[in-house]
Parts: sequence; structure tokens; C-alpha cells
Amino acid sequence: MNSSSTEADNVSTAFIKNLIVVFLWFFINSVNGTLVVTFFKHRVFYENPRYILFIHMVVNDMLQLTLAVTLQVVSYIFYSINVSVCCFLLLMAQVSTMNAPLSLAGMAIERYVAICNPLRHSQICTVRRTCILIAVIWAAGLAPPASDLFILLAMQPIGFFHSSLLCYNLNIFRSPYLVYKKQASNSVYLSCVGVTVMYTYIRVMLASRSATTDRSSAAKARNTILLHGVQFLMCMLSYVMPLVDFALLGLFPAQRTIILFVNYLIAYVLPRFLSPIIYGVRDEKFRKHLKGYLFCKSTLLKVEPRTVHSLQVR
Repeated sequence: MNSSSTEADNVSTAFIKNLIVVFLWFFINSVNGTLVVTFFKHRVFYENPRYILFIHMVVNDMLQLTLAVTLQVVSYIFYSINVSVCCFLLLMAQVSTMNAPLSLAGMAIERYVAICNPLRHSQICTVRRTCILIAVIWAAGLAPPASDLFILLAMQPIGFFHSSLLCYNLNIFRSPYLVYKKQASNSVYLSCVGVTVMYTYIRVMLASRSATTDRSSAAKARNTILLHGVQFLMCMLSYVMPLVDFALLGLFPAQRTIILFVNYLIAYVLPRFLSPIIYGVRDEKFRKHLKGYLFCKSTLLKVEPRTVHSLQVR
């Protein structure tokens, strides 16, 4: 997208686009940052595997959004940057992108165990095992882009990494072999995540009809997994969007830069706002502590000047 839009946008259009992107980055990460602060301020959360997985997903969303916006803004300001720096940014962006659906699969499995095997939930889903799962998610997310980097190191001379190029994935990883490899790995990962989310949803839905199961908790878990499915579909937008771009550009070639920019917002920016809606608003426990933190903070801001004034009078 960047390689096409930066060539066609004038200064004012480029400024407005980057202003919109930076504002959305600041707003979404501010909301997500509030969730992270709320999480660490209450012990009840970081001793619960469910909320540990949730806050990991939020932090990953913040990282993914920051990298996506950085790559967007850098392409307009500097146009071309050092290939080594670009490789690092692209590597981290790809890892965080792969982590998102894998995190959703892990959270769906945790809800499945909680509903379908509640007596062993505390034994299976421990804090230690949750941390191990997060490490496995990062290892699995790192494997495909890291292997791409090693192949690139073997194929390109050292001078290539000292040159400067537009930081765009196809400008760096040019080999058709790497493109096919990436498509294959994405298909395998997304298929596994899709099957996991669908399987856990069906099992929880069947469990919710059982007389031996807490139907209220099962219904909440079912709805949560269903929302994970929606998040998963949003994650898939980053993989499907090139095909959408191709189709829309064929129909409306004169609106090229607008189409690419809007699709960029839909696929890479706005999905990062789903996590606070699902947990910060829907989850009663998190919503309660979040309100307490926000109200307490606003109260302190109002009381503090009066306290300082009274001390000065004394």
C-alpha cells in the first residue's frame, strides 16, 4: 500500500492521512494502556490464566498497531530507510500479526476447559502453564518470519543490508519462494486456529445444554468464543485484504489511494480496538475494577489541588 500511495499523495493529503493514523494509534493505545494498568494494579487478575492471556493479547495488539503505524508514517517521512532497520520492523510486525490469531486460539481453549472440564480447570490452566503457552505462541509466531530472514541472509549479499529501500515487504523479501512459503505457513496457521475456535465453540455450545453444567457461565463462555471468532475473522483481513485491494482497484482505479488507505485502517488499525470492547466492557469483573481505577484517578486529580492549597495555608 505504501509504495503506491506515497507516490500519488500530495503533501496535504499525506499529512491528513498520517494525522488520522497517529490519532487513532494514540486513542486506541491509550484505551488499551488503561486496561494494562488496571490489570497490574489488581492481584486478582494476574493470578487468573484467563486475564493473563487477555492482557497478553492486548499488549500484542498495542505492539502490532505501533509497528503498523510506524511503517506507515516512516514510508511518508523518509520514503526509504536502511534495509537492516526495515527487516527488524517487518520481522516484529509479522510476529505480532501471527501472535494475534494464536492468542485467540489459546483463550478459546482456556474457556473450553473452564466449561467442559471445570473440576480440572485449576489443575490444567495454571499461571505457570499459561506463561509457557505465551512463550509457545511467541515461538510459533517467530518461526516463519525468522526462517524468511535466514533465507534472505543466505540469498542476498551483505551490501544489500546496508542499502536503503522503501520499507515494504515485497521490496525486501523479493524471492517468489519466500512469497509461496509465507502463503503456505499462513494457511496452515490460520486453518489450525479456525478449527480450534470452531471446535471449542461447538463443545461449549453442547455443554451449555447439559443439565450438569452452569448454563449461565456456559452461555457467557460461548458468547466470548463467538466474539473470538469475530476477532479471528478480523485478523484474517490482513491476509485477505490484498485480494480485496486488487478487486476494488480494478473497479475504481481512479480512487486508488483512498481505497488503499481505507482498507489499511480496516485491516490493521481498527481491529486493535476489539479487545477493550470485549473484555473492558463485557467482562463484569474487569469493568468493575476499570471503573474503580478511572474514578479513583479522576477523584485524586480533583482533590490534589485542594490538598496542596490547604498545606500552603497551614
